[in-house]
Amino acid sequence: MNIFKLHRLSLPLMALAAFAVATSLTGCKRVPDVDADRPETARAFPPASRPVSDLAGNQWSTETARDTVGEAEEIMKAAGLEPGMTVADIGAGEGYYTVRLAEKVGADGRVLAQDIDEDAIKRLADRVARDALDNVSIKLGAPDDPRLPKDSFDRIFLVHMYHEVREPYAFLSRLRPAIRSDRDGGRYNGGEVIVVDVDRKLTQHGIPPKQLFCEFEAVGYQLVGYMERPALGGYFARFRPIGKAPLPGEIKPCALQQ
Repeated sequence: MNIFKLHRLSLPLMALAAFAVATSLTGCKRVPDVDADRPETARAFPPASRPVSDLAGNQWSTETARDTVGEAEEIMKAAGLEPGMTVADIGAGEGYYTVRLAEKVGADGRVLAQDIDEDAIKRLADRVARDALDNVSIKLGAPDDPRLPKDSFDRIFLVHMYHEVREPYAFLSRLRPAIRSDRDGGRYNGGEVIVVDVDRKLTQHGIPPKQLFCEFEAVGYQLVGYMERPALGGYFARFRPIGKAPLPGEIKPCALQQ
């Protein structure tokens, strides 16, 4: 047997084997885990398909400045708030809306103030106790879940905070069951979600209205009211749940809207 000839014939086979090993190793590269930085409780839902603003603290402006332009009064009127209603103030912070909502709904109404900042919750609890707001309760929420009781609220307020929600589809899906459902024949008498935010870039603590509308629609809400109020620091939108809530895997995330 010609050993030299055998070695020459084996070289292509050796090259093929080396190529196969290299290809195999390349194919084994670890794929980045897109869910690594997301809460496990949110991973069944699509991730945000847009930038999310960093938390900017829990005081949007001074209360005196906001009262000077009549912000809370106009927003509560536009929301159709009435005595005796049960409302939630999500991202309540220092309690600017909480105390005014409590006064508006009166002794027969209820206000649930919620925030994900434990320090803000403690300060708000002190304020509620100091002002003897007997119709206010306080709850700690989660970034992807407002943790609200089901079928309970006539109005849920998201004021200058929605652009900071890091898991919008999980958050809105879990918010929906808390809205009071009530239909009188074909007429809707149930609860609504009220959003106040600013029309500017997502990285600058705002959210374009089209992006807001698309995300709410993706989770089964209908826009029923909108107005621009630059003097109040932004715009106002009202939403109602419609139809059957989509399952997490049925939600189609929105492309970035401008």
